[in-house]
This record gives sequence, C-alpha cells and structure tokens, in this order.
Amino acid sequence: MSASDDLHDLGVRLTPSGGELRVWSEQADAMELCLFDDTDPNWIVTTLPLARDSHNVWSATTPLLVPGRRYGIRVSGPSGTNNAFQPELTLIEPYSRGVVRVGTGRYHSVVVDTAFDWGSSTKPQIPHGRAVLYEAHVRGLTKQNRAIPAELRGTYAGLAHPETIAYLTDLGVTSVELLPVHAFLPEQRLIKQGLINYWGYNTANFFSPHPEYATSSAQAAGPGAVLTEFKTMVRLLHEAGLEVILDVVYNHTAEEGLGGPVTSLRGIDNAAYYRHDASGASLDVTGCGNTVNYSHEVPQRLVLDSLRYWADEVQIDGFRFDLAVTLGRDADLNFQPDHPLLTAIRDDSRLSGVKIIAEPWDLGPGGWQTGHFATGWTEWNDRYRDRMRDFWLGDIAQARQSGSAGSGIGRFATRLAGSANTFAAERGPLASLNFITAHDGFTLADLTAYNVKHNLGNGEANRDGTDTNNSFNHGVEGPSSDPVILAARRKAMRNLLGTLLLSAGVPMITAGDEFGRSQRGNNNAYCQDSELTWLNWEFEPWQHDLYGVTRRLLQVRRENPALRPEHYARLGEHVPGSSQMDWYDTGGGSMSESDWNSPEQRTLQYITASTPTQNERNRVLLVVHALEQDTVVTLAEHPEVSAYTLLWDSNLDAVPDPAAAVTPLGPGSRVVVAGTSMQLYRAD
Repeated sequence: MSASDDLHDLGVRLTPSGGELRVWSEQADAMELCLFDDTDPNWIVTTLPLARDSHNVWSATTPLLVPGRRYGIRVSGPSGTNNAFQPELTLIEPYSRGVVRVGTGRYHSVVVDTAFDWGSSTKPQIPHGRAVLYEAHVRGLTKQNRAIPAELRGTYAGLAHPETIAYLTDLGVTSVELLPVHAFLPEQRLIKQGLINYWGYNTANFFSPHPEYATSSAQAAGPGAVLTEFKTMVRLLHEAGLEVILDVVYNHTAEEGLGGPVTSLRGIDNAAYYRHDASGASLDVTGCGNTVNYSHEVPQRLVLDSLRYWADEVQIDGFRFDLAVTLGRDADLNFQPDHPLLTAIRDDSRLSGVKIIAEPWDLGPGGWQTGHFATGWTEWNDRYRDRMRDFWLGDIAQARQSGSAGSGIGRFATRLAGSANTFAAERGPLASLNFITAHDGFTLADLTAYNVKHNLGNGEANRDGTDTNNSFNHGVEGPSSDPVILAARRKAMRNLLGTLLLSAGVPMITAGDEFGRSQRGNNNAYCQDSELTWLNWEFEPWQHDLYGVTRRLLQVRRENPALRPEHYARLGEHVPGSSQMDWYDTGGGSMSESDWNSPEQRTLQYITASTPTQNERNRVLLVVHALEQDTVVTLAEHPEVSAYTLLWDSNLDAVPDPAAAVTPLGPGSRVVVAGTSMQLYRAD
C-alpha cells in the first residue's frame, strides 16, 4: 500500500498547545471546526477555520479541543457531477474516537481521552487451528439473561459479566465474533416504518463504539465512559482466555445512495470517498446505496488506520470483513486478490497476529470470490454451508419424496476434509471458515422446522431474505407436537453441529444454535430488536441436552488434533500439521466410485490421523450414515489401530454419563448405525 506519510495523524491529537484537528479533502474550498455547548447539542459556541496544506490536509489547533468536547466540521466546495457539499450541515469527523447521538440519524463527534489500564491483560493469541468462533450480537446475547443485573443486560458490560464469561468458557468456544459495534445509524426507510437496524450493518463512523450498546450510566457519562466500558469488556474476556473479533463494515456507509443523509464522508469529499459513474450516479456493488472507493489512496488509509486503532488501542484480536470483495476492487471494479488494501491489511506490522476473515462476495460483477483471496486470509465458506445443509436436510427431504436422495456422499466428504477443491494447497484447510448458519438466514433449529421463510414482520411483504435456504421441516411447517417429527428435527440439529465441529477448517457457531434457538422462521431479522432475536435463557429439557451435545463436541475437537489439521496432506509425503486420511465403505473395504457417488450408498468410514508437530500422534474414526434406514457397519481394519472407543453418537439425545464405562471395540466389529446419524470413535 502506498498511502503517503502526509496523511499521518488525521483526526484529533492532543498537544501541549491544545487539540489539533486534521481532516483530508481534495475537492473542498473551505472547512471549519464547530465546537458545541456542553449542555445544548444544537448550540455552536465557537467556529474556527481550518487551513489547507499542499497535501489537501486541513488543520486547526485550539485549547478548547479537550476530552469531552463535542465537535463537528462544516465543509464547502464547488458544485459538480460528483460533489455533494452541504456547508450548512455539521458532519461527523471521520476519525472520531467517540460519538454521541443528538437526534434521529444524527451524531456529534466527541474528543475522548483514550487512556486505559490494561493491567496484565494480553491477547490470548489462539492459533487458527484451535479457534472456534461464536458469532453473537452484543444486545441479543444477554438482553434476557436474568442471571445478569437488569442494568447490564444487552450491553458491553453484560457481555463481560461473569455469568456470560462462565457460559462461554464452559461451552468451550475460543473467540467471540461480535456483529457490528462501530457506531451505526438506521436506514431512512426503516425510520419511516418505525423499525430499527438491529444488526448494525450501516456504519456511521469507523473508530467509535456504538454508544447505545453501553450501559445507561456510561452513556450518560459520555463517549469516554462508553469507550472505557468497551475496553473493560475486552480486558475481561481476554483474562478469561477469550478472543474478541469484530464484524466490520467498510464496504459502504450509512449515507446510503445519492439523496440519502449527508453525515460525514459524502459532505467532506464525495468524489474521492465513493464510487460513481460518468454521470455522477452511485456505482453500488453492496446493495446498500453506496460503495466506498478503495481504488483511492485516502479511503484505503482510513480503513488501515481504523484497523490499527482497534487492534492496538482497543486490543481487538481479529476482524471479519463484511462484503470483503468490495475492498479489493480496482478502478475498473475488477476484484484483485493482491489489491493494495487487502495486501496492506494482511502484511501491516501493526496488524501482525490479527485474524482476518473475509466474507468473499458482494453484489458487483464477478462478486462471488470464495477461495480466491490471498494466503493469510480465512474466508466464509458458503459452499461448505450449502453442501452440509443439503446433505442432512435437502437430500433427506428428496429421498422421502422420490425414494432417492439425489446425490452421494463424495461432495460431503470433500467439505468434511477441508474443502481442498476450493482453497489452494498452500493455504490449507484453515483458509475455510466453516459455518452452517450465521446471523443472516435461518437459525439451526429453524433449518429443521421451516421449508420457507416467514418474514412478514419485516414490513416488506415477505420479499426480503433469501428463498434458497436448503432447509427441511420434516413434515410440518413450524412448531409441532408430533414426537416423531421433533425427534427427527433434533437429530438433524445434532448431525449439523457434529459435522461442523468435526470438519477440518475453522468452525463458527451462531449464538443460540447450541441450544436450538428459533426466530419463528424469520430468515432476515435485521430489523427486529425484540424477543424474536434476543436469546432466551430459559431452556426446555431438550435444549439442555443439545447444549450438552455441543459442549461435548467442542471437547472432542480440543482433545483430538486429528480433527484440526493446519495443512493439506500430500500423497507420499510427510507434512507436519496435516492429517492422514483413509476412507472405507460400510463393510470396511475401500470406497468404490459407486460408493462415493451413488444416492443409495450414503455411508462411509473416515479415519483421520494427525501428523504431529508437538502433540503425540492422534487418530479418530468417524462413521457417517445419511439414509433414514438403520445400517450395519463393519469397523475398518487399519494397520495401526487395535481398538475403537466410542466418543459420541448423534443418535443419542443427550451425552451419556462420562463416568459410565465404554467398552472398546476391535477392528472388524459390526455395529448398528441408526438412520441419519454419525458415530465418532477414538482409534488406538
């Protein structure tokens, strides 16, 4: 990346002679700093002109620019095809470390003292191969948890409460991935409908934590207290050994399309910050009205400075980049894996060790890029998601209807083993972020209970949200009291969770899936800030059982490095950190082409053995059977295996008593495998 050193220290810096503000704009012809009254959010007490240097950086210094001071900027410039100057508006300064809401859709910037005592807290630095991500919403995670004091529920402090931390560490996840926490605004359309942007994918400022997720007391004390509460959350999670990963939205901003609100970048230099065609119309590859122009050096620098701030000063462990393809598009809108911004994010020394995760698509030309990011990036693997849903849900539905599942087990096995057909050999299985569900789409429970989306509550006549869900309601749409249907749904959830947590790659669990949370069939609950989207912590007995299954699977994953290869194995070579894989059919023989591809032969045995770098050699056997009729499997004979000990069976609703003795079975033993189920064995 070639961002000039002349773009250093943008935003507010406190100096002995007062606060210095530096703002970049090439097209502006004047800029002024506005300082607001401490009590009246609409009263400007002082304005100061900013002077422009030869690098288009405008600056001013004043002793009035001190921590706690609310401020904004006003920018004027010429009219023109790509300009959108509105000098009567007070804008959010792009590098603001804190913002305060002063009305619907309006924020003021605030100078914040960023000092914080981190004590002995350090980043956990969880290796990629051991990471298990837990995607959660700050408000939704704790809003209904009665074990947490009422004033802390749904806040940064609530997420860091001992009750929440104890839950996460008991479950066994390593990294909490938070839906957007950059300050955001609701879309104009939602405001008119009386709805809210709950997910937060509508960023107003790339440096400020969203103030409404802080406790009421912190909000009343101001943005400095909000930032302190956020940092305290990070520190307490780190002290518990948990990483914090942020879902960041740099591809577009809350300024929407032309004619939308002018709150910051558009009023500072619309021509530089956003993409336009020759007529001045927005070039939108995000579906959100605007697209930030990362073929320009200054927006690139803005993102890199934002990431450095969060990684250094807020001690964030990683970032998931929403619509990351947008960040890698050149001046002609072509995606470039070696784009200067993507390369800088990966290679910047101040971001060393930070996890970088791409959502590898957007809505522009050539927008689907799964597998095409450079080494060093992990990518959301939508092909994994779709294949695993089809295998356990869509194929089973088809088999019931037509008598044939329609596909064999081969493509499932490819995904299970690390998606080597998608990611380059040098990247390995850890390039794949495996997921069955995410915030966007059905929950795990709803995948097994609904054939179609039910989004009428979103106010768009059920048009919003995807129609391609790869789900199966098992005979009844929505809630059911039929014990046969309920049993089938719960087993399907266990199979999907088991597949996710026993696959090679980096797994991500969506908060609440571990106990079967439902959104009543809403697969696009972005505007629902209610009990529909908040986790309900009052479990039914079957939910306790499912939580126990998830916890057991996470334990098994931790204890068996054969399930967590860092590299792909190469035939005839010794590759440390890889897993040696052997595949067998129902009778314990080699898999034939028919076994891989036939819809009638959806059973396999998979022995995977670690190639240790530090730990002792480890080997497990996974038996997968994906037809609804029970089958008998002859456990595979392997030259280095003398006994198999059952670790988990997805046919069981609950995890057996760990104190109960488990009799090892010898190779060649015949075992009954229930219809649509999995069995995992330790192979000794």
